[in-house]
Amino acid sequence: MANLVKLLESNLPALIVITPLLGGLLAPLIGMLAQAITRSREIANQIVWFWAALITGAIAFGAVQLYTAVNASPKHIVSYEFGNWPYVWGIEYRVDLLNAFVLVVVAGIAAIATIYARLSVDDEIPDDRQHFFYGIWLLSITGLLGITITGDAFNVYVLLEISSLTIYALIAMGKDLDRRALTASLRYLILGSVGASFILLGIGYLLMVTGTLNMADMHAQLMAMPELTRNRTVLVAFAFLAVGLSIKMALWPLHQWLPNAYTYAPSAVTALLAATATKVGVYMAFRFLFTIFGVKFSFLQMPAHTVLLVCASLGIVFTAVTAARQTNAKKLLAYSSVGQIGYIVAGFSLANLNGVAGSLVHIANHAVTKGGMFMALGAVAYRVGGTDIKHLRGLAKRMPLTAACIALGGFGLIGFPLTAGFVSKWYLVQGALNADQWPLAIAILVGSLVAVVYTWKLIEAMYFNEPTGRTAEATEAPGFLVYPTVALIGISIYIGIDANFTAGTALKAAESLLKIGGVQ
Repeated sequence: MANLVKLLESNLPALIVITPLLGGLLAPLIGMLAQAITRSREIANQIVWFWAALITGAIAFGAVQLYTAVNASPKHIVSYEFGNWPYVWGIEYRVDLLNAFVLVVVAGIAAIATIYARLSVDDEIPDDRQHFFYGIWLLSITGLLGITITGDAFNVYVLLEISSLTIYALIAMGKDLDRRALTASLRYLILGSVGASFILLGIGYLLMVTGTLNMADMHAQLMAMPELTRNRTVLVAFAFLAVGLSIKMALWPLHQWLPNAYTYAPSAVTALLAATATKVGVYMAFRFLFTIFGVKFSFLQMPAHTVLLVCASLGIVFTAVTAARQTNAKKLLAYSSVGQIGYIVAGFSLANLNGVAGSLVHIANHAVTKGGMFMALGAVAYRVGGTDIKHLRGLAKRMPLTAACIALGGFGLIGFPLTAGFVSKWYLVQGALNADQWPLAIAILVGSLVAVVYTWKLIEAMYFNEPTGRTAEATEAPGFLVYPTVALIGISIYIGIDANFTAGTALKAAESLLKIGGVQ
C-alpha cells in the first residue's frame, strides 16, 4: 500500500491530466451502460454525475498535494519528464508556485462546480444528452488543467484546442433554453479559432528561432541571442502571441465573444467558464511574457506594458459602465468579468512586485467571487425561470441565502474591506503607485465606484422591492445548488480576512517571475 501511494505521488503531475481525460472518455459509456442495466435514464444520469464528481474531487485533492510538494521543494519546482526523455527533446510537466497556485484554483472550482451541476444540468440539459455533457465537461477540465501544468509550448496549443472545442460544445448545449446560445457559441468558436491560430503561429516562429518547444529551454535560447530586439522572427512571434493571448483572456477590446457566451450558456457552464477559462488564458500570458520572453524583453524593451495598461485601464472603466446599463443579471456579471480581467492584466503589466502579486491574487479572488455569483444566478433561474433584473425583485424575502450570496459577491467586486476583492485591489493600487502609474490607480478607483452602481442595482432589486410573478412563489433553492454557492462566496470572504495563502503564494511567485527576467 505504501509503495502504491509513493507511485501515485511520483506520477501526480501526469495523473492530474490523464485522470479527467480518461474520465471524460468513459463518461458517455458509463451512462449508456448504466441505463442498459437499470433501465432508468434518471438513475443513469445520476451515476454519470457521481463519476464526474468523483473524478474532479480526486483532481482537486491531487492539486493540493502537488501544491504542497512544490511549496516544500527547496527550488519550489517539480519536474516530470514523460518516458524518461530529457526535457529538451520530450514533453515535460513543470510545476512551480505559479501554476501550482492556478492548479489549485482551477481544480477546486471544477470540483465545486461539478457538485453544483447535479440539479442545474438536470434542469437545463435534456435527459438523453447528460452523459455526453459530463464527458465533454471532464474533457474541458482536462484541457484547462493541462495548459496550466505543461512545460511544452506546443502541448499548450494542443490542450488549448481540447479545452476550447469542448467549451464551445458546452455553451451550445444551452440552446434548449435560449437559441442565442448557438450564436454565442459560434462567435466564440470564430474568435477563439483566430486567437488559437495566432498563438500557434507565435509558437512556430519561436521554434524556428530556438529549435526547441520546452519553455525553459526556449527562454534560455532567447536570452543567449545577441540583439534580441532586432530579430524580426522573435518580434513577429511576440506580436502574434500578444494578440492571440489577448483574445483568449478576453482583454478589452478583444472581448466580444465573452458577454453572450456567459449569458446564454447553461448555468453550471457559465460558473466554470467565468471562474477558470479566462484565468487559464491569463496564466498563459504569464508563461509566455514572463517565462519565455522574460520581463526585460516583454515590458522594458518592448512597448507591451503600455499597450496592455491602456487596454486594461479602458476596459476596467468602459465595461463597468456597460455592466451598469444591463437589464439581465448574467450579462451584467459577464461585462463585469471583462473589467476584472482588466485588473489582472494591468497588474502584471506593471512588472513590479506588488502589481504582479496583485494580479495573481485577483485570479483566485475573482474566480471564487464570480463563480459563486453565477452559481447564485443559476439557482435563481432554477426557481424563477430567468435571470433578468425583474426576476430578482424581492428575492431576499423568498431566497435569502441566494440573495445574500449575490450581495456579498457584489461587495467583493467593489473591493469592500474584508472581502477578497479588497486584498487584490490594495496590491494593484500599491503597484500602480510604485510605478508612478496614476492613470491606472484612477481607473481602478473609477471602476470600483461604478461597481457600486451595478452592485446596488442588484441589491435594490433583491432587498427593496416586493416579489412578483414566479419570484413571489419561489422558495430557497435545493442544497445541491445553494451549498456550493455558499462555499465559494464563503471562501471569498475568508481569503479577504486571512490572505496568507493567496497573498503569500502570490508574492513568492511574483518574485520568482521577476527574477527570471533579471528585474529583481
